[in-house]
Amino acid sequence: MRTINVGVLGATGTVGQRFILLLGTHPYFRLHALGASARSVGHRYSDITAWKQTQPIPVIAKDLIVQPCSPEHFKDVEIVFSGLDAEVAGGIELAFRHAGFAVFSNAKNHRRDPTVPLIVPLVNTSHLAILPYQQSLLLDSHPNHGFIVTNANCAATGCAVPLAALQRAFGPIESAMITTMQAISGAGYPGVPSMDIFDNVIPYIGGGEEDKLEWELSKILGDIGDQDGKVIELAVESNNVKLFVLSGIRVSAACNRVPVLEGHTECVSVRFARRPAPKVEDVIKVLKSYTCEAQSLKCPSAPKHALIVHDEQDRPQPRLDRDVQSGAGVSVGRVRECKVMDIKFVLMANNVAIGAATSSLINAEVAVEKGYIHPPTSVN
Repeated sequence: MRTINVGVLGATGTVGQRFILLLGTHPYFRLHALGASARSVGHRYSDITAWKQTQPIPVIAKDLIVQPCSPEHFKDVEIVFSGLDAEVAGGIELAFRHAGFAVFSNAKNHRRDPTVPLIVPLVNTSHLAILPYQQSLLLDSHPNHGFIVTNANCAATGCAVPLAALQRAFGPIESAMITTMQAISGAGYPGVPSMDIFDNVIPYIGGGEEDKLEWELSKILGDIGDQDGKVIELAVESNNVKLFVLSGIRVSAACNRVPVLEGHTECVSVRFARRPAPKVEDVIKVLKSYTCEAQSLKCPSAPKHALIVHDEQDRPQPRLDRDVQSGAGVSVGRVRECKVMDIKFVLMANNVAIGAATSSLINAEVAVEKGYIHPPTSVN
């Protein structure tokens, strides 16, 4: 595997720091450029960043000079990872795409764009097939076109993996009830005031969190085709691509903030479209055997087990399970019959790993393995 130069946008923020930590030891992504807001530009990264990770700043990042978040400052870079805040991410990411970069974004701005794949890397990397069509739309106005790939909301990411396993084995999921207990790190730094979160549970998370969870799962669990389920073939430079079709799943979400540092816990009940519903023992077997494309491609950041299923009644727990496999998998437990729906279970996913930077990193690895990353043209 050739070495690929990469950059990080929003490098001083929480997600940006996680990107840098992961890239510091990556086998073929080489950290080459860092971008941040105007107050950080021109400074050594280690001098300007309030580092909040449990491991030290990687050596390769310490002496890099922080650049403005504009393409001309990222020469010789092929991939940019965006940890930008949603307030500024949209336009900046488009500028990098127009300049020919492959953009892997953690922000919400482009997730609902019908030409942008919304990827949970343990679920739907097949949706990368829409990228040639996304690029074709830019041929006239931006001949050096790149592309944008987004990862999902942190709560949707964790839930999508077991739901995908069940959907693959037992057919469409008709509906799901999801109650989340989300860690404070999901709010970024400095996050929720201590007087609000200590000794408390906050039954509301801003930023449209419930709406994102309810909508994004329909795109992630969907397929590529038109809204009637029929495949639309669009000829693009002799390559056939298809449009997205949303899953028919109906989701009701209730999102809560809890005094946990890292690791989102979710209680999920599902109803299957096919009757009779699967038995609990069959569901457990399917969850334990689930694998994904990122694993078969041997992506270096992919977990050995996409799902870890616990037999203990009191698992998963954030403190015990969030760092297993470096937080790249999803833990599931308490799989049992639901008297209202069909099956219910508890899951836990590390919101700052597979729920954020790790997802984007694996998405980029899959794109490399599948040939979507090409050497860059010069940036003017």
